Amino acid sequence: MATNIPLSLYIHFPWCVRKCPYCDFNSHEAKGDLPERLYIESLLQDLEKDLGAHGAGIDRRSIESVFMGGGTPSLFSPESIASLMDTLRVRLNLAADCEVTLEANPGTTDYEKFTGYRAAGINRLSIGVQSFSSQHLSILGRIHTANEVTEAFYAARDAGFTNINLDLMHGLPDQNPEGALEDLESAIQLGPEHISWYQLTVEPNTVFYKRPPALPDDDTLWEIYQRGLECLNAAGYERYEVSAFAKLDRQAKHNLNYWQFGDYLGIGAGAHGKITLPDAIIRTTKTRLPADYLASQKSNHQAIDPKDMLLEYLMNTLRMNEGFSRSAFSTRTKLPESALDDFLKAAVVRQMVTVLNDRIRPTNRGLQFLNELLMLATP
Repeated sequence: MATNIPLSLYIHFPWCVRKCPYCDFNSHEAKGDLPERLYIESLLQDLEKDLGAHGAGIDRRSIESVFMGGGTPSLFSPESIASLMDTLRVRLNLAADCEVTLEANPGTTDYEKFTGYRAAGINRLSIGVQSFSSQHLSILGRIHTANEVTEAFYAARDAGFTNINLDLMHGLPDQNPEGALEDLESAIQLGPEHISWYQLTVEPNTVFYKRPPALPDDDTLWEIYQRGLECLNAAGYERYEVSAFAKLDRQAKHNLNYWQFGDYLGIGAGAHGKITLPDAIIRTTKTRLPADYLASQKSNHQAIDPKDMLLEYLMNTLRMNEGFSRSAFSTRTKLPESALDDFLKAAVVRQMVTVLNDRIRPTNRGLQFLNELLMLATP
């Protein structure tokens, strides 16, 4: 058991009020009352199956972070979240400083709910804003208004939350640089500890893929990107990952564990997990449809093919400004350091990474053209 590798827990809540046209996550429109009690029971049964499948000792490893994502976890009542957290505290070894995040969408929360989540043990919120423009909120299929974003943020503050992330998109349909910067400045003015600022991409199996909107051209996207970085930096938000910006010491602990190729349990419909065992690194996936999950919590456990390990590792670690160390590469992948050689030669020549002693970091060019960089690691 790799007890020296950090361990997190991801919990997926698959229901939303409405499916957004850009969303390719495992989310389903809620129809009628949610089966909250049954779903919480299913999550805990799922957890027990995972703990049994990965061998003795995993339940004693320290859980450094918990992330409740979706879907829209804030559709669930504080009482349901409290019930879940109570059992997690008993069954798992939650670290004293465990970061516990819940995703919340404006329009599904209020002061009373935030107060209940805080009492349940949630200590970080991630609020799905996406835009402050009424036009773009409508195009994106969001159910909230810009005013409801502000109301939700201050309600969370009043409920005692001192660690809040705002999710914000740029490169929206027909968006110009001025509109993108207005969105970003509106988020900054609220004063969150963390901002996730990422470009809209059209993914398969979405409404936008079937009926593509008119997105900004490359020159406009580049201007938005450059001016946005300057704006965030001037406001005191340090970029530590491709689309993540944080105030001092407010980086997302849970996401950092993903990007550093740490271990994580994944429970819930469509959840994924990754666990390092003495002889293999295991990827777990759960059945996607909520009805199927409620019936059986089916799981698939499969060892990651060593041929795929290099790319999987680089896809995560090269998202971060700090990159990774050669020694961490070997520890986390079980591959020799020499497995990096061909990739590094090609990436250095193209000025997409720098190598200094034990540390490999992406350059600004590497971060901007990450997909191109990762192609250098494909056979």
